[in-house]
Amino acid sequence: MKERIKNIKEKFGIWIFVSVGLALILGFALYMIISQHNEMNNIKTQIAIEEEKRALEAEYANLAYEYDQFEGSKMFIRNDSLIKQLENEKLKVQRLLEELRTTKASDAKRIEELKKELSTLRSVMKGYLIQIDSLNALNQKLVAENKEVSSKYKEVAETASQLQKDKEELSHQVTLASKLDAVAISVSCLNKKAKPTTKISKIEYIQVNFLIAKNITAKAGERFVYLRIIKPDNDVLIKNRSDVFNYEDSEINYSIKKLIAYDSEETAVEMFWTVEEYLYPGTYRVEIFADGDLIGQKSFTLEK
Repeated sequence: MKERIKNIKEKFGIWIFVSVGLALILGFALYMIISQHNEMNNIKTQIAIEEEKRALEAEYANLAYEYDQFEGSKMFIRNDSLIKQLENEKLKVQRLLEELRTTKASDAKRIEELKKELSTLRSVMKGYLIQIDSLNALNQKLVAENKEVSSKYKEVAETASQLQKDKEELSHQVTLASKLDAVAISVSCLNKKAKPTTKISKIEYIQVNFLIAKNITAKAGERFVYLRIIKPDNDVLIKNRSDVFNYEDSEINYSIKKLIAYDSEETAVEMFWTVEEYLYPGTYRVEIFADGDLIGQKSFTLEK
């Protein structure tokens, strides 16, 4: 009986030892599982932060690119203060982008702060877009008004970039717009009966007709129109060497001078040259001047 009790005690001790061993192994295994699980969670979290960081970098880079596009809009903005604000905001975006690139993924707090900062930056960008759209609309209105002022503004109206030019250039465009134009120029050779003739020997008069086009930007009033008839050898037909007018800071001879009244509407002009000199075959040219400008020219040919 004692022997049996002894065997039971020995078996019970072994069972306790085995149970404790199994418990220790199970505890260690459980610890390893939990550790690996935590490690996997940490890795997943790190990967997620890395992906979020890369996505955030892409958004910052895209925002910096959008600010770069404002370079092409400066001609429409014409607002030094706004341009300066855009440049400062662009530099800020570039600085934060550089900071984000050098920030470690483990610094989740700073990455989250930069993410919130991006939202603020986009709101600022939206405000600038509204201002620029407003300025663009205003510039388009100015272009439309310039088209109505004169056809001479067509080039200005077609290229909005012309609006960024300074006052001197704009003043120059206005001057060009007010310049007169001689159109529909015709030259006729007449005999002594004022009938058209093609024979040089019978030409008594050279008649030049043209229209001064309508131009509402040109100053109305009386002004002299000067006509130069230039022979094939580039000599000018004149009656008197003292018949001169100013052109490009020089005095040049004219063939005919006529005083006209111009009221900004289309005006017909007729001028005659009495032939008293020898004319020879070749290509002649008439040049028409007014207000110190060459406003039209036309070539004609005389044959034997």
